[in-house]
Amino acid sequence: MAVFSLERTPGYLTPDEKALIARAHDFAARAHAGQKRLSGEDYIQHPLSVASILTELQGDAETLAAAMLHDVVEDTPVKLDDIKEAFGDEIAKLVDGVTKLSRIEFRSRFEEEVSNLRKMFLAMAEDWRVVVIRLADRLHNLRTLDPLPADRQMATARETLDIYAPLAHRLGIWRLKWELEDLSFKHLYPEEYRSVSRTIAARRVEREAAVAVVIERLKERLAQEGIHAEIQGRAKNLYSIHRKMKNEGKDLSEIYDLIAVRVVADTVNDCYEILGLCHTLWKPVPGRFKDYIAMPKPNGYQSLHTTVVGPRGEPFEVQIRTREMDQTAEYGSAAHWRYKEGARAKDQVFEQKMSWLRQLVEWQREMTDAREFMEALRVDVFNDEVFVFTPKSDVVNLPVGSTPLDFAYRIHTDIGHRCVGAKVNGKIVPLSHKLVTGDIVEILTSKQSSGPSLDWLEIVRTPSARSKIRSFFKKLLREEDIERGEASLERELAKQGLALSAIDDTDVMKNVLDRLNYPDTENLYAAIAYGGISPIHVASRLREETLRLMPDLLPQKEETQRVVQRKPRGPEEAVVIKGMSDFLVRLAHCCNPVPGDPIIGYITRGRGVSVHRMDCPSLAGFADKERFIEASWVDPSSTSGPASYPVEIWVEGVDRPGLFADVTGAISGVGANILSAAARRQPDGSATITSVFETHNLKELQEILNRIRQVKGINSVHRVFGRVR
Repeated sequence: MAVFSLERTPGYLTPDEKALIARAHDFAARAHAGQKRLSGEDYIQHPLSVASILTELQGDAETLAAAMLHDVVEDTPVKLDDIKEAFGDEIAKLVDGVTKLSRIEFRSRFEEEVSNLRKMFLAMAEDWRVVVIRLADRLHNLRTLDPLPADRQMATARETLDIYAPLAHRLGIWRLKWELEDLSFKHLYPEEYRSVSRTIAARRVEREAAVAVVIERLKERLAQEGIHAEIQGRAKNLYSIHRKMKNEGKDLSEIYDLIAVRVVADTVNDCYEILGLCHTLWKPVPGRFKDYIAMPKPNGYQSLHTTVVGPRGEPFEVQIRTREMDQTAEYGSAAHWRYKEGARAKDQVFEQKMSWLRQLVEWQREMTDAREFMEALRVDVFNDEVFVFTPKSDVVNLPVGSTPLDFAYRIHTDIGHRCVGAKVNGKIVPLSHKLVTGDIVEILTSKQSSGPSLDWLEIVRTPSARSKIRSFFKKLLREEDIERGEASLERELAKQGLALSAIDDTDVMKNVLDRLNYPDTENLYAAIAYGGISPIHVASRLREETLRLMPDLLPQKEETQRVVQRKPRGPEEAVVIKGMSDFLVRLAHCCNPVPGDPIIGYITRGRGVSVHRMDCPSLAGFADKERFIEASWVDPSSTSGPASYPVEIWVEGVDRPGLFADVTGAISGVGANILSAAARRQPDGSATITSVFETHNLKELQEILNRIRQVKGINSVHRVFGRVR
């Protein structure tokens, strides 16, 4: 195990950089003086070993200095300001990013771990070298894990397999990834580890002999063709073998890439020429060729992979890449030490490869629950991936099991919100369709779209898409709260003969807002809607202030009576809630019930009763069944009360001239007011039409649907569950 030595400081560093590292070493040695590890060795050996691991990746001087100092703030009286004063802001930020939150009290060990990971990711988004230091730190801890109690060994190994090894994979640092996995495998599954290692060792001589024959034959052929390349054998790491056997139910003899030959060529053209030569020398195994040069992995990995049948009948893998690709394959993002010699110009290609990290930081800010964050981390960042294409051939990587909706939200939030359909490989598919690698995905959008539906939360796979949908509804619910609160206050003022519009933008309203401690009317209306303040109390205050400042606005008694008797406008006056009166009621926008629909109420927290259609998909997601309550319409056939209700329909038929006009004519012919309508011609000659219109009750809606069904060429018509506004 190599330990960093000042006498053997890496030769790629300048004298000034070596002097910086020597200062960091002396500083750390003084800070850790007298401290011992559980193994009994001086504590300073740990940061020296972490720095040594980073020299293998050719880490820059700032990274090596930060590695020397990475435990100083956490485990000694030294403060971060001391680091900043001695070594500057850059190294101080790296040390801070690596330092755990050990001086903060947490309710549980789990919450502490999650908080430390959040801190690391936020720091990593600003300077990715933070996580490389953490990976090297974790690797040395695994190498020296034996003195720890068994439960600590297991916990460290499990966390490594769940978080740190996948992080090394995403960064493409294979040198660290393989050792992190194998050491964790050894501590977590000792029996399986011994079994795999024994079997591999028993066949080692045989495999090495087979590889030697292959390498010699390939060298001869390359020399004949005048192609220069380096060829070497590569053994698959033990944990990868174990995982493949377990996941695919295979025996060791069925693992094709157990042995591999790596060819490092001068140019990309040479890579493809060598691939052709390999296929002439040995028969390729069908379906076992992958071109990661044309379609690189998100972590930047590029190579040609092909599996062929060797001279003795055994399958083996050949990996072909250029020297630059080989550097990236070995060191991953650590091949991009962009901070040498004071350079700060950003590598655009590198920035694109790190875009997944910025996405992670974006949605993790919205997640307060520790377990939700960890689950999202495993799904959206560390899960297996599929690679799909946009119609312009741009590659988008998504977790396995992702749907067109996940794709839409990955492209842009507005694309997701306005999605009305999707095509995969030129064919219309459901939004719940599972994408696979190689799919070409096109999202169909509409400017008339009313936004996502609540049932999309059950369709999307990625936490980032789920977070964006939830944010939409949070914003929408606030807008609804404002509307409902305003309507409630308007009704209370009407009972006192005062119009809200007459005082809305006057000193009367401003004075009352100040006295009630609300910054504006929107916050006041929202508070009324969720029960934060009574509309009666606000109306009383407004009337008192009006009487003081604008008494002429207050009508005589008979005028007040006339205002009170006007027709009801709110949905609560069209719905009866069993056993309740004068209770806040709202019609749910996820199913848009109309008079005549079978309905049921759900008692919400702070927002009254939400009324849904009995067949509303959202009802299945309500966990507390005791909150359901009987609801009915005052008069399902009546057109009084709320004058109209928005409804969205979906129409499919055979495309022809005049189809759109005939459908909209059937709607307006009943007297319904059309709010929006859109038509789209499909490649198979069919047409789809979506329309949002206002209707008075179910009977009128059925008449409209029947009229549309009678239109020539119409195949199906149905109401849409969704948010109509």
